[in-house]
Amino acid sequence: MPADSASPYADLVRPPLSAARLLRDLAPDGVWGAVQVLEEATSTNAVVADCARRGEPEGLVVIAEAQSAGRGRLGRAWVSPPRAGLTLSVLLRPAPAVERWPLIGLLAGVALCDAVTRLTGLEVALKWPNDLLAPAGGKLAGLLAERVGDAVVLGIGINVSTRRPELPDPRATSLHLEGALTDREPMLKALLRCLGPAYDAWQAAGGGPDLVIPAYRRRCRTLGTPVQVRTADGRSVTGTALDVDDDGRLVVDSAGTRSVWSAGDVVQLRPGEGSDGLPAAAAR
Repeated sequence: MPADSASPYADLVRPPLSAARLLRDLAPDGVWGAVQVLEEATSTNAVVADCARRGEPEGLVVIAEAQSAGRGRLGRAWVSPPRAGLTLSVLLRPAPAVERWPLIGLLAGVALCDAVTRLTGLEVALKWPNDLLAPAGGKLAGLLAERVGDAVVLGIGINVSTRRPELPDPRATSLHLEGALTDREPMLKALLRCLGPAYDAWQAAGGGPDLVIPAYRRRCRTLGTPVQVRTADGRSVTGTALDVDDDGRLVVDSAGTRSVWSAGDVVQLRPGEGSDGLPAAAAR
């Protein structure tokens, strides 16, 4: 009998996730207290933000099997085909260190980097502020942390079994295209099992930079490279990415002048490229 194309089991390469099974397996790990799997959502960050405003406790995980209007950094869309990737948001209530909430995005980047490396063996790295890069430089995943009152909503999107024609950006890639696993459930569990303890340890240490920034620097492929940083309001600088400071900001040296950037779109340049009439930048 032909498979029912409306069934979530029609494509056995992309089986559905089970909220009950995920919660059972993650329950011993501490922070994750509730798991929801939605068949479709416009944006998991929007769903979790609404939950935060209603007073939902920390530890909620919302996963969408398909996402139609997700939000990435700088207002970019993050759209995921059904069950091709992991599209999720988690609710955190960092206290008493909410003033340092931007560090949570960097902490999550380190956790994601470690989870993918341990599970797949790929030598992935981070691009400031919160992109995960494959060994050859293609974007595998992105993160977006947003403050909602005293809560932080952390959104994560990972391309798992996404095929080349399904990627909206030719610079992107997926675990499948990198020759790695395409099973979303172990990837999700590995991510949350790295993120939960890292977040708990950061909270216990007072929410400062010591447990985040050194680990982030070691995994950040942006540092030491020529870059162009552009912001949504039209500001830009071209120079060398020197460091990530204790507030998670990128430090750039441009002809001996240093500037500090808390947000922006980073284009990593090949040596000799820039905005001064030399060959155009090549994004990686």
